[in-house]
Amino acid sequence: MATNSSQATPTAAKATASSSNKLEDWVRDYAPLPGIHDEFIDVDGKSRPHWLRFLNALARSGGEEISRRFVAADRRIRDMGISHRVYGETNERPWPLSRMPLLISSADWQEISTGIAQRVELLERVLADVYGPGALVSGGDLPAAAVAGSPEYLHAMRGVTPPGGKWLRFYAADIGRGPDGRWWVLDDRAQAPSGSGYALENRLVLSRALPNLYRSMNVERLAPFFREYRAGLRGAADRTDPRICLLTPGPYSETYFEQAYLARYLGFLLVEGEDLVVSEGKAYVRTIAGLRRADVLWRRVDTDWCDPLEANAASRIGLPGMFEAIRGGNLAVANMPGSGFVEARALLGFLPNLCKRILGEDLKLPNIATWWCGQPSERERVLGNLDQLAISGAFTEGLPGASGPGRLVGAELDSTQRAAIVSAIESRGVDYVGQEVVRLSTTPVWQDDKLVPRPFVLRVYAAATPDGWHIMPGGFCRVSDRPDARAIYMGDGARSSDVWVLADKPVEMTTLLPTNDSIKIVRLLGNLPSRAADNLFWLARYLERAEATLRLVRCLCNRLIDSDPSIPEAGQTLDRLKRLLIAWGAVPSDTPDATPTNLAVAALQSLEQYGSALSIAQAARRAASTLRERLSQDVWRLIGRLEDRIGETLSAQPSESEALDCADNALGTIAALSGLIQENVNRVAGWNFLDIGRRVERGINTCRFTRQFADAGATAESLDVLLDLIDSQITYRSRYLTGVTLATVRDMALLDPYNPRSLGFQVTRIDEHLSSLPALQPDGVLDLPRRLSTRLAAEIATEEAERIDMKKILSFEQRLAELAEAITTRYFLQTSSHAHQEQSSSDLL
Repeated sequence: MATNSSQATPTAAKATASSSNKLEDWVRDYAPLPGIHDEFIDVDGKSRPHWLRFLNALARSGGEEISRRFVAADRRIRDMGISHRVYGETNERPWPLSRMPLLISSADWQEISTGIAQRVELLERVLADVYGPGALVSGGDLPAAAVAGSPEYLHAMRGVTPPGGKWLRFYAADIGRGPDGRWWVLDDRAQAPSGSGYALENRLVLSRALPNLYRSMNVERLAPFFREYRAGLRGAADRTDPRICLLTPGPYSETYFEQAYLARYLGFLLVEGEDLVVSEGKAYVRTIAGLRRADVLWRRVDTDWCDPLEANAASRIGLPGMFEAIRGGNLAVANMPGSGFVEARALLGFLPNLCKRILGEDLKLPNIATWWCGQPSERERVLGNLDQLAISGAFTEGLPGASGPGRLVGAELDSTQRAAIVSAIESRGVDYVGQEVVRLSTTPVWQDDKLVPRPFVLRVYAAATPDGWHIMPGGFCRVSDRPDARAIYMGDGARSSDVWVLADKPVEMTTLLPTNDSIKIVRLLGNLPSRAADNLFWLARYLERAEATLRLVRCLCNRLIDSDPSIPEAGQTLDRLKRLLIAWGAVPSDTPDATPTNLAVAALQSLEQYGSALSIAQAARRAASTLRERLSQDVWRLIGRLEDRIGETLSAQPSESEALDCADNALGTIAALSGLIQENVNRVAGWNFLDIGRRVERGINTCRFTRQFADAGATAESLDVLLDLIDSQITYRSRYLTGVTLATVRDMALLDPYNPRSLGFQVTRIDEHLSSLPALQPDGVLDLPRRLSTRLAAEIATEEAERIDMKKILSFEQRLAELAEAITTRYFLQTSSHAHQEQSSSDLL
């Protein structure tokens, strides 16, 4: 024992020295900016204890291990598809996660959480008064122009009592430190605060990258905050088992990923405006089972776009009649429309006095000094001290009438700019505020294997819960890559950091899992929104369409490699494949001189052709992006991989073999995706529409293939191509030993009920799916889609291969398209008239 101990001592000392050297290398050149508070180094140049503890523990991991963990974190972000969209861009960007968390001590957090709880209560009281008795305006505590001048003040909510009793249910404040280290509020976020979902993802990724460090630092958990918030929303409804929906602007929202993630994490229904309808003063979700009551909306749509009947008539992302449902007390909304009024910077200068007037105490978290230019004395003060102030919009994010930055620093203006802003303030001062110039404090970030200070903004969240305001122990931190940033926006070179609030003792593990043993077991859900069913249907169709195009390309390449061009049949087959690719929209029709190889490559990768495999794969990805809350990470990853496989870089002059390999690799990915969907997706309503879409597309494609390659003049070569395209070569060869004939191939392609690639098999499966879907009317009469599928299935089952001609095959194809249209009309395009058909059914559940 003694020997072992003595031998271990030099090793431990060596490891300690190594980690100490590594830490010294990281921070050797770390220099806080003059006059700026830094999270790591204090004013005396000493390392703060909690940061030193964290960095020492990290250094003990070793350089290679640290790099491996950081790479694993980046890979997890990529595999999970964590992304965001910059305003004005159509493509998503990978989420930029900083490798260093922001560390906050328990003492600092106590100051923050107490101040945020006070501030949100104050703003809640202000909203209740402004939309209620108006005592603050009538008593002179708040100028009427500061209220009525805000575009976020919503007259439609005047005199309304919010369902559930709260104007604010989810509030956020952007905060930073002043030079003295005190926390200050930079902006309030009450309209539809974003970032909480990304805060969750940041935690998930970084805690898995640094699990031992995460546990040893006693980091406060986030799950209790969201559990309490969910309980608060449930309590806001007037039913004991409410339906809570997260209202999203749609997949092109800058933060759609986090909206989908939050809906899945909290068990809410993700809906768009077109998923909802108001009838007789209540809100309903359009589902495949008809309309179902929506009790609570957590909105991520700005007020102006919420209700086209009473707000912006051009809105296509809101819910017509939303305000009516709110006024009737039938729809609780977080946050209430009009609550964005308290985001106005014009209000900031009045909050200290309002806090004393309403709560009887001073603001615990002050905001930056602000002077509203709608008041003569404040306007003169701003104009007289322009060089020491920043000018911002009083009611808008940016400056009125300007497309540039949201703040102008007076000292940085040239003479022309200065004259212009002075003139604007003098002519319409109500639109502007002067604010103290803010230089953001800094936190360590990892850059080029060392630590450097960078400015940050911390967004902290408060939720209304049954037990009062609950503050998220952490938040959403944005870190700039520029040392002197005054404002930080995601997409402007910024990164996001996880926020670790450090407790003084070990933190209990918590989750969102309920602890009540009496929770009702549910296996089937009837609340699949029509839009989700529509997108599942089309996701499957796009995947099947991509597979069909890839099979055409593979078939073309195989014939180019194996066939003898001097044989007439080979030339005819190539010509048929080319014609089908043109009709498919995979290749252009005006390229008579293009070689078959060039056509194959175009059919794979041309983005100018809507029917190319790459264009279809991108369409599938877009459809999948609207279903993120319903698709597993493995499915999402494979859909992205399909696009990568098809679009992989080929040589400058690709050969048939290279194009063939590309098609084969992509088909392998589709096979993996199909297997994953087949084995992992629950057999509920969503699965029905996913498989119906697949069967519809496969049936239509099979008819088209058969008409092209199994007509009356079909050769053995063309019939062989058809068997390739429907992936039935092995089955056919094992069943028929005499070679291909027209009748036997047609039977296998169209009528064979045992062949999973035949038309008959597809129609039978569609009929089975439709039979399990809910009917709108409980009268026993078959809906139109079921009537069409049953009739078509019976006709195919009783048809004879010898009697089939091109006219009959075309009829099958057209009737399958008619069935798809009937499914669309029945399940995806419901109107508010259906509400009257269900009023007697348990209040639409």
